[in-house]
Amino acid sequence: MDFLQSIFRVNLNVLPFYLLAVIISFTVHEFAHAYYANKFGDPTAKLLGRVTLNPAVHIDLLGTLLLLIGGFGWAKPVPVNRDNFSRPRLMGIIVSAAGPLSNLLLAFVTTLIYAVLLHFQVLPGMENQRVAQAIYLFINALINLNLFLFIFNLIPLPPLDGYRIVEDVAPTPVRRKLQHFEQWSIFIFLLILVIPQVRAVTIEPLYTLSQMIYIQFLQFSFYITGLFGA
Repeated sequence: MDFLQSIFRVNLNVLPFYLLAVIISFTVHEFAHAYYANKFGDPTAKLLGRVTLNPAVHIDLLGTLLLLIGGFGWAKPVPVNRDNFSRPRLMGIIVSAAGPLSNLLLAFVTTLIYAVLLHFQVLPGMENQRVAQAIYLFINALINLNLFLFIFNLIPLPPLDGYRIVEDVAPTPVRRKLQHFEQWSIFIFLLILVIPQVRAVTIEPLYTLSQMIYIQFLQFSFYITGLFGA
């Protein structure tokens, strides 16, 4: 058991709930990309069956495993042909931003549900506290993971959504220079993954930031639920 725990970043007691949260979060993220790309006139994702909430078409096994072990991973990227958009840059920005924003929205909605369950004594009042604990662990994993994915995917490094947004915002000469940089992105991520000192100043602060947002979401959610009384 100690050996397995040394492999995974997540505590083994929480691992099943975290894995379920990963599947849901990745699926929602990629669905959002596919949905808006199709809505704006690019049928590529739809033709590949990606405009769906079926996790089977979105989940990448290696990317999921690396998220559980290394703290960051990926789903199967949704192919987007911006040439099919009537306004390629603007619609490209919206499609790229849709993924991270869907994670932010999912985190907020889940936080609001959590606040309702606490405010109306649903979780504290459950007879089976093991079930209540399981619900809490899942909700906590879902919120924290989605906030992390929201922040992480906005980093302007290829192939993350933040980089695609910068590409669409930048002038054409700058975009051409950025494309030469893309080939080095895999090495940057490997450095982050294998060197603790680099990870400590890159990935770890993102978890701290996600916790700060979580607290703000909780405070706002408790305020909203408090308006409805006990």
